Amino acid sequence: MRLSSKPFWIPLAILLSLGACTSSSRILPPELFQSAADVDQDWHRGPNVAVGLTGPARWVPQLSESFDTGRAMKLIRFIDGYYRAPANPYYDEVLDRVAAEMREAGFGEDPRFELRIIEEEAKADAWTPESGEIVLQAPGSKPRRLHGFSSPAEVDRTMLPVNSPSCKVEGVVAMHLNEVTPGAILVTDVSARQVMERAETAGAAAVVSSSLGIYNIDPSGKERHLDAIQFRTVAPGTKLPVFQISPRSYGSIAAAVEQATDPSSVRLQLQSKVRTERRPLRTLVATIVGSSRPDEAVAMVSHIQEPGACDNATGVGGLAESARSLAELLRKGQVDWPARSVCFVWGDEFRQSRAWLDDTERVPIAGFSSDMTGQSKETGAIALLERMPDPGALVTLPPDAHTPWGAGNVEEEELLPNGLAVIARCALVDVGLVEGGWASADHPWEGGSDHDVFIERGIPAVLLWHFTDFTYHTSLDRLPYVDPDEVRRTGVALLGAALAIADPKAPDLDRYLRSLKLEEDVRVAAARDANNEELAVMWQNWCLGAREWLRNQCLGIDEKLPTERK
Repeated sequence: MRLSSKPFWIPLAILLSLGACTSSSRILPPELFQSAADVDQDWHRGPNVAVGLTGPARWVPQLSESFDTGRAMKLIRFIDGYYRAPANPYYDEVLDRVAAEMREAGFGEDPRFELRIIEEEAKADAWTPESGEIVLQAPGSKPRRLHGFSSPAEVDRTMLPVNSPSCKVEGVVAMHLNEVTPGAILVTDVSARQVMERAETAGAAAVVSSSLGIYNIDPSGKERHLDAIQFRTVAPGTKLPVFQISPRSYGSIAAAVEQATDPSSVRLQLQSKVRTERRPLRTLVATIVGSSRPDEAVAMVSHIQEPGACDNATGVGGLAESARSLAELLRKGQVDWPARSVCFVWGDEFRQSRAWLDDTERVPIAGFSSDMTGQSKETGAIALLERMPDPGALVTLPPDAHTPWGAGNVEEEELLPNGLAVIARCALVDVGLVEGGWASADHPWEGGSDHDVFIERGIPAVLLWHFTDFTYHTSLDRLPYVDPDEVRRTGVALLGAALAIADPKAPDLDRYLRSLKLEEDVRVAAARDANNEELAVMWQNWCLGAREWLRNQCLGIDEKLPTERK
């Protein structure tokens, strides 16, 4: 951590003792605010924030101390043992385990700790993979098993895309679409979705794809991605067998075809067994009921489906541990009870947020998506805050930069000024201060997780995640690439930001407004350096709206701009 010219240091013991204070009226020593007012946060790429013992910092030290990393990892390890697809038995196994942990923490037994399951009809039959195998037969060689699995915990489980059918197929290899003859198996290095229709029209018996994303390249140079099998989904009811293989296996098949005197003598055997059945889709909701504004709620959501450890066993396990540790702190009286309700939601990505929003009678104030929260440095990823659409999503200038996921489509009229990202950025920095530094960044909205559902309904929402992760959506996304400390850090940042919204206080406002001014200065200067005065004005107007939103949160004033008030 690089310090500014002004001395700054608050011993961790002091931070922890302040975080443990249960009296919201306690007056903190002003010199702490003054000494913490000017800190270089060089571990975070993005605008600096004003540092002080307000906002998320009222919660972060105690949350960091109480977060049981071992307990979280035990749950993450359990989740990682299943291929979780929407509403399938493995999905329900995980949801039931999380529900059991919530009950163990006292949810469902106390009116202050609600627990319920929202059940609805699934849009398609639940799909469950039971086994799969792909065998290469080449002249002069013994049959070679390229990939296979017979239990939901095995690495090669992602060889079967969600919704792919059962099959038992054998056929000659076609390496290109124009080589497909009736009964042949197309082997390609592009996405199966790009070629499925044309392959089926040409009479292909199956499609085998080794496609990977540009972000899946191993940054270490060790070429570990050559053994990665991409996780994919095809449309429900797909009849054509589709398999995923690794680039290394693709290379083996291509070499066998090239070396064969008669390429038609190279064959593949494909076998898969899947089960489809009609099952209800369930969403789990654990709620800490607010003390004075219980009918208003902050939602924290994390999706169960997808078979990765980082995506998204870490998000699920980290959020579950956050709920458990907060419940324990509240019961012991070690932190203040939040004024608003805090709802922890687990289910099927996107659908879970819609289910909660459609079901709840509480007024949603903000949403937080806990997605991909525990990647180790080995993946190449760092912690990221994805803001909701703001002017940076229209024109991206330093220090902003989009991830390889890519920019989303945003129109100016879609911008909804608010200060949620400021509060979340404060939480990231607060965790970094407690940790002695924490690599993180914030970036413009890109889309692709549950925060989008809230944003579409006009509710401020952000995503905390990790990228670029070379194991993303592949068979390599397993426990060895999970960092338990990163699960804790991200979980604490998420919950600290959520609690700052659930329990806003008037003293928080000064810190937020100073932080917002730091951001405004950075954004406006960048726009003017780029000779884009229109963007500079857009950022000034955004920050004006964000100031009003923050004042409304902390002081309870009405949401109209000053010029609109009578």
